Amino acid sequence: MTLVTGRMCDGEIVILGVLPGHEKASVVEFLRLIPLRILQRVQAVCCDLWEAYTEAVREEIPTARIVIDRFHVARHYREAADQVRKQELLRLKKNLPKAEYQQLNGSFRAFRKNAKDLNKQERKILRRFFEHSALAKQAYILREQLTAIFDRNLSKQQAQSKIRRWIQQVQNSGLRCFDDFLKLLRTWWEEITNYFILRENSGFVEGFNNKVKVLKRRSYGIFNLRHLFQRIYLDLHGYRLFAASTISG
Repeated sequence: MTLVTGRMCDGEIVILGVLPGHEKASVVEFLRLIPLRILQRVQAVCCDLWEAYTEAVREEIPTARIVIDRFHVARHYREAADQVRKQELLRLKKNLPKAEYQQLNGSFRAFRKNAKDLNKQERKILRRFFEHSALAKQAYILREQLTAIFDRNLSKQQAQSKIRRWIQQVQNSGLRCFDDFLKLLRTWWEEITNYFILRENSGFVEGFNNKVKVLKRRSYGIFNLRHLFQRIYLDLHGYRLFAASTISG
């Protein structure tokens, strides 16, 4: 199933469609239902790294700017760094005395947090972990450096320049955990760095998707897509519509 959503100027989330699958043909069919005068006004489309979505947009809305959601990008490079943490903790578990290894308890949670969000105890645990693993420290620093680039208010050209320097740092580091992510960057370079034009993202969709997952569990047994659309619509707008009708009545 594919959910097509939009965010209005006032921040309100509206559901535009519920598609039966996530294949390109389903997305193309949906887009062709939208009047051309409206499609031509679409300036940007944010999506994840699913090629079926981006190809459908390129074909049906060629003037729209495709923006790969930064949070999906972050998931890939953060998971890459986390590979090093897992490998290094396994190594340390074998090589360190049990009592010394137990002092690293909590490094999982601390490593996965951004540096600015660490509390005093978590910083202490990470320092201890990094004393035993230069590789984990290196992966963590590189991860944080890339996050800092995405957090800065840069132009697309400035961001591309800084990301290229970051790529060079990764290659000079000798770390291989980022290899797949570097391939992803090369493949989606323009779409990923399009984020820096107006910093569009689809982060709000994650919260919306979680709401729909809960609704699907509540609606177990509903197989009619139109009925599911109605349930989602009422869940999003029902209270507002009810309040409006109550006030007008």
